Parts: sequence; structure tokens; C-alpha cells
Amino acid sequence: MARHIKTGDMVKVIAGTDKGKTGKVLKIISDKDRVIVEGINTVWKHVRPSQRYPQGGRIKKDAAIHISNVLPVEPTSGQATRVRFVEKSDGKHRIAIKNGADLGRVGK
Repeated sequence: MARHIKTGDMVKVIAGTDKGKTGKVLKIISDKDRVIVEGINTVWKHVRPSQRYPQGGRIKKDAAIHISNVLPVEPTSGQATRVRFVEKSDGKHRIAIKNGADLGRVGK
């Protein structure tokens, strides 16, 4: 299924406590329709002492948000835009609704 968001995209949050913030997509969890965005929805995770965290304590971590709460940011204007899918000779492309900018191919 084609997604309007890909890993590495700059996105803007359109709903929730971090509404209006922008960040880079680090990971997409497709079976749950969620994304992890850098610097968005940060939570404290309490960890026990281990080899990785010898002291234990609290660490900040980016939590997932629903994919419907983010829109891709078009590179030219920096505004959030919805996406249209257009079939071209080399495959399916994501096209920005606002100005028709090509946001890249879908898939590999």
C-alpha cells in the first residue's frame, strides 16, 4: 500500500500536543500505522541498570504517533502539503498538492 510518508522525510505535526512542530521521520511502523519523528512526542523511559546503562535511571525517547497526524513538508516552500500519487514511466511518484513539486518515488 502506498504511503504519503517515507523514512527520512521532513514532516509537520498537524494534531496532538506537538501540533505545529516539524521533524525528520526516523522509522515507520506500518502494521500499526504509526511513525517515529525526531524530537516529537518525547517521553521518559525508566531503565534498570544493565551493561548498556550501568547507572540505570531515566532516558528521553521519541515515541510513535499516528501517521494521519503528520503531513510531508515540501522542500521549496517549507509548508506542509497533502500528497497525490501519479503514475509516471519510471514508477509511482508522490506529488505535492500545493505546488505540484515531486516528492520522490514510492517504493524502491
